[in-house]
Amino acid sequence: MPVLDLVIGPDPVFRQKALPVKVIDDEIRELCDNMLETLYAERGIGIGANMVGILKRVIVVDLQEEGVRKPLICINPKIIKASKEMEAREEASLCFPGIRAEIKRPNTITLSYQDQSGEKHTLEASDWLATVIQHEIEYLDGRTFLDNLSKMKRDRLLKKMHKQLKHNHDCDDPHCSHEH
Repeated sequence: MPVLDLVIGPDPVFRQKALPVKVIDDEIRELCDNMLETLYAERGIGIGANMVGILKRVIVVDLQEEGVRKPLICINPKIIKASKEMEAREEASLCFPGIRAEIKRPNTITLSYQDQSGEKHTLEASDWLATVIQHEIEYLDGRTFLDNLSKMKRDRLLKKMHKQLKHNHDCDDPHCSHEH
């Protein structure tokens, strides 16, 4: 299974809404597997398909608690209920490297989705899992976690990210682990 290339933001793909998956076939199952492989290779905990440049309503999540892989693959995920109780947590994204921000979201959600065989499921998620699912679905809806911030804070974080990326690409250290 190939590791997919992440799209680094800001990018127009993050402003586009992902399309519902009408047929869950081998192509969609392969996309799910490749997204999961990418998630592990990038040491992430969640990826929305927009993050790899594909406008399909697919997310993969694995909190890998205590080092144990328990992947959750959601095709056509939809939040059908959200608690009024909000929780602020620090969020980051593989597509916006080196920056993070505290984002307030509902602490508990109810999610409907399909698995790779097309079977429909309902999941109640809370705490960190609920945050990660909401974060990834936001990508599918043409938004990123940065859209929850003021323009000033968002611009400051993007400037910081670009500065870090430029610095990493200008590295002359032969022992540097960054890919240039």
